[in-house]
Amino acid sequence: MRKFVLISVLLIAAWITVNNPFSHTYVSGLKTGALEVAGNKNSLMSEIESKAKEYEVEPSDARKDPVWKVVPGYNGLKVDIKKSFAKMEKEGEFDPEKLVFKQVRPQVHLNDLPPTAIYKGHPEKPMVSFIINVAWGNEYLTGMLATLKKHNVTASFFLEGRWVKNNPGIAKMIADAGHEIGNHSFTHPNMKQLSAAKINEEIRRTNEVIEAVTGVKSKWFAPPSGYYKDEVVEIAAAHNLRTVMWSVDTIDWQKPSPDKLINRVMGKVHNGAMILMHPTESTAASLDQLITQIKAKDLQIGTVSSLLSENRIVTTKKMKE
Repeated sequence: MRKFVLISVLLIAAWITVNNPFSHTYVSGLKTGALEVAGNKNSLMSEIESKAKEYEVEPSDARKDPVWKVVPGYNGLKVDIKKSFAKMEKEGEFDPEKLVFKQVRPQVHLNDLPPTAIYKGHPEKPMVSFIINVAWGNEYLTGMLATLKKHNVTASFFLEGRWVKNNPGIAKMIADAGHEIGNHSFTHPNMKQLSAAKINEEIRRTNEVIEAVTGVKSKWFAPPSGYYKDEVVEIAAAHNLRTVMWSVDTIDWQKPSPDKLINRVMGKVHNGAMILMHPTESTAASLDQLITQIKAKDLQIGTVSSLLSENRIVTTKKMKE
C-alpha cells in the first residue's frame, strides 16, 4: 500500500513539473536560444559566401607580350569559406580583415610558352629583384654582401664561369649567404656573335664550374652586356636555363655618384622590376639607401626565382582595397 502511495506521489509531482508554466518558459527559452545561435551561424556563413566574390582575384595566365616578350603568370585569390568562418565565429560578425585566402594557379604557366628572354615580373606583383652580374669587382663584393645581410635581402648573382674558377672562395661565400646563383657565360663574350657550338660551350662550362664550386645547379642565364639572339635563348633552354634581362639599369659601370644612381633607379622602379647592377664602387655606396627606399615603396626584394614565380604577395593594403 505504501509503495502504491509513493508511486502516485511521484507521478503527480512529475505531472506538476512538466505542466508548470515556468518550466515551459525555461524549455522554450533554451529552444529559442539554440535556434538563435544556429540562425546567427547560418547567417554569418551566408554573408561570407555572398561577399567572398568581392575580395577574390582571378589568376593571370603567363602570356606573350609585344613589348616585354613575355609576362609570367600570377596566382589569383579565393576565399576559404570554412576557415574564414572559423575566425569570425566567436564575434559572430563579418570582418574582411579575418578572411582567409587560398591561392589559385593560372592555367598557362611560363614553362608552357616557348623559350623567350624575360625582362620583368608580373606587373601586379609588388616585388623587385637585384640582378648582380659578376666578372670583376671583388673589392666591393664583401661590402655588398654585408649590406644585403643587414637588410635581410636575397639577390640573384650571375657569375662568369672564368671568375668562379679563379675565385672559388668568394663564389661559395655568395651561395652560402643564401643568394641565388645564375650563369653569366664563361668568358663574357658577345653571345650574339657566337656559333651554336660556342654558345653551348660557354653555357655548359659555366654550369659545370658553378656546380663544382658551390653545389648549385643554376636555373637562369644572363647574357653578358645583354647581347643575345634567339639561338642563345634556345640553347640555354636546352641546358634547363631560362634567359633573363632587366627592366631597370643602374648603369653603374659609368661610375655615377650614389645620389645619381639612386635617383635613376627610383625614378624607374616598378612592380616586377629586374634591376641590373655590378660590384662597383657606385653600387656598393648606394645599396643601403637603395634598399631602404625601395622597401619604403612597399616593394619586396627577392631573387629572380621568387619574382618570376606565380606566388601572389598578399599585403594588408591589398586586402583592404
